[in-house]
Amino acid sequence: MKTFIIKYAVVGMAVVLTASSCKKSFLDQEVPGKLTQEEFYKTDADANLAIVGTYDIMQSDYWKGGWNSMLMLKIMPSDESNAGGANAGDQPGYQELDKFTATSQNDKVGAAWQKCYTAIYRANQIINKVQPESPVRTRIIAEAKFLRAYNYFDLVSMWGDVPLVLDVIEPTQYAAVGRTAKASVYAQIEKDLTEAIAVLPLKSAYSSADRFRASKGAAQSLLGKAYLYQKKWADAATQFDLVINSGAYQLAESIGEAFSKAGEFGKESVFEISYSNAAAYDYGNFPWGDTPESNIHVQLWGPRADVGYVKATADSLVGGWGMNLAKRKLYDAYVAAGDVTRRRQTVMSRDELIAGGGAFPATGVYEFDGCFQRKYGSFISQSAGTPNAVIELNYGTNWRFIRYADVVLMAAEAHFRNAAEGTALGYINSVRAKRNMTPLVGLSGPALFNALVRERQLELAFEGFRWLDLVRWDLAEQELGPLGFVKGKHELLPIPYNDEITGGLSQNPFYN
Repeated sequence: MKTFIIKYAVVGMAVVLTASSCKKSFLDQEVPGKLTQEEFYKTDADANLAIVGTYDIMQSDYWKGGWNSMLMLKIMPSDESNAGGANAGDQPGYQELDKFTATSQNDKVGAAWQKCYTAIYRANQIINKVQPESPVRTRIIAEAKFLRAYNYFDLVSMWGDVPLVLDVIEPTQYAAVGRTAKASVYAQIEKDLTEAIAVLPLKSAYSSADRFRASKGAAQSLLGKAYLYQKKWADAATQFDLVINSGAYQLAESIGEAFSKAGEFGKESVFEISYSNAAAYDYGNFPWGDTPESNIHVQLWGPRADVGYVKATADSLVGGWGMNLAKRKLYDAYVAAGDVTRRRQTVMSRDELIAGGGAFPATGVYEFDGCFQRKYGSFISQSAGTPNAVIELNYGTNWRFIRYADVVLMAAEAHFRNAAEGTALGYINSVRAKRNMTPLVGLSGPALFNALVRERQLELAFEGFRWLDLVRWDLAEQELGPLGFVKGKHELLPIPYNDEITGGLSQNPFYN
């Protein structure tokens, strides 16, 4: 891979100059050497390389030799799955998040924070240095504003008050930045997204090679979400309705279709991060100390192979390393709702595995609760078919970060809160109709809200929303308390220790 000048963070905000690899899943062209900062950011090609580098860091879930999935970070504090793995010492950072014992020195928390500020730094370079002198550069600046807003949304929703950095700052300034109030961070998110929406094209305007890029619909969806999290119900409903009425998106016929290889960048895709299985890695050439093109994290989530997992005869879910194991509570929620189709495509029980001709031990597997998750499964069909390529190193599975079904259900919530219960119920039923579920009728008030809570749980499992949903609905203590959640503390993650020291940042309550 060729390299080009991009800056990235070493610890949180502490950023230094370096070269960064761009990923072929985003860019299929040769890069003609390195340029200095003064020479760079001048042309359409420069701007394109820089924005690819910004998307690139959001793809880096195996980064510099460590497991650093933002999606896993969001799932672990929920009631959807157990951390799993070989034992209590397997990826302890994820284990701590799962059990609500994470401290400021948790490596997954630190890496996620660092990646957000790396993406923000790269976006800032584009916003501040690229001149809108051509349609391409004007659009790329808008993409950078979307990506900056996306990363600040992750930061503010999971850490609360966070440093708001909009320009390139010198190391001597780090300790002077401090934490910015949530309201001001959200105001900047709104500003960035409003400006991006005015410029970004519809999803349909992008070529197949550019479908990874942020679109107008993605920015409207994220703006609606930012309003929703701030309880600006009418503003949120307006943005979601714009997306729904644009005609750019449709609900997939099933969860299985939406998460299939063929479903990547499909009709339900609003914004996703792409990976490639084209590198055909084996254990000799896999970049263990760098960042691969493939989504190695999917292998981490597959049923643990070394304890005797045998796939069902007609299935393509091969063995993995046994993390992110579905909780029985989630399986039972599907059963209680009579939700057979989504359950089969999201969670599989050991009994179902065995009935299909597979095998897995009933006891002795760390944190196994009788179920496996299948939404982001280690499906052999999503790995490389090249001779000598190792299956577990080559999953090309994309992360679906914004999915249309989520937008529709957020629209339902916004309308419910804004006293438009009929509209809310209609949106919920539009999702249920595609999932072979009977329509809900005659619901209003708390019963309608409870139906929405259940629908989001069943539709969006393992997509990183459950913990944040429960927190903002004030249901976290009720649902997560038995797992270790402490009200007043675990609504937020700890500020990483390095940034307490380097940036002089105050810590979130009750963390050390």
